Amino acid sequence: NKSQLVEAVALDANISKVDARKAVDAIIRVTVHSLRQGERLTLTGLGTFTRTLGRNPRTGAPVKIPPRKAIKFRPTAEVE
Repeated sequence: NKSQLVEAVALDANISKVDARKAVDAIIRVTVHSLRQGERLTLTGLGTFTRTLGRNPRTGAPVKIPPRKAIKFRPTAEVE
């Protein structure tokens, strides 16, 4: 969850939990803003967030899906 992420970021970056929470909140805001604008957001080493475009099953025509229901995350391929 978010509080565990904040704690892990604080420990890994050797910063305060307050600063870590600000950083995590900023990442979330930027991600949401980008997706609302229809942009793709790629975080190298993590994956890609995109809004998806649905298809009408009868015609195959593209159909916009409301963003609140259509966020897609594709993880980065594992690096060995």
